[in-house]
Amino acid sequence: MSGTTEARMSAVEERLAGLGLSVPEVAAPVAAYVPAVVTGNYVYTSGQLPFVKGELPAVGKVGDGAGLVSAEEAKKLAATAAVNALAAVKSVIGDLDRITRIVKVVGFVASDPAFTGQPGVINGASELLGQVLGDAGAHARSAVGVAVLPLDSPVEVELIAEFS
Repeated sequence: MSGTTEARMSAVEERLAGLGLSVPEVAAPVAAYVPAVVTGNYVYTSGQLPFVKGELPAVGKVGDGAGLVSAEEAKKLAATAAVNALAAVKSVIGDLDRITRIVKVVGFVASDPAFTGQPGVINGASELLGQVLGDAGAHARSAVGVAVLPLDSPVEVELIAEFS
């Protein structure tokens, strides 16, 4: 029985699995930082890109024109980045069921100059957090348009989580 504790999936991970998702290994930092830091009862994550198996599924700016990442695709990427942020949280607290509240989400969208739909894109992260954390997933948020993100990623998501 001692091994079952380690193999137990948290309720949060079970809800992710119900959505066809799983918590990945934490992505290796692309510069001089750590994926997450604990201070008191809070975890601050670094910005997380929407890596899937170590690769970005799409690159470039978000917008409505040819050659741009669509807002709908970027919204899905924001959800993926939120899952990666949860992986960063798990890496420092061990169990996602310890999360008592997502306090703040900051989402960055590499935007075509004419694109103004950043809040809709970052809804991908917010909605995912609500689905897997329920009321604890309700949070304050900023959705910011930027010229470019690391590795030409369309989105980046960071969060602050409170835990017990």
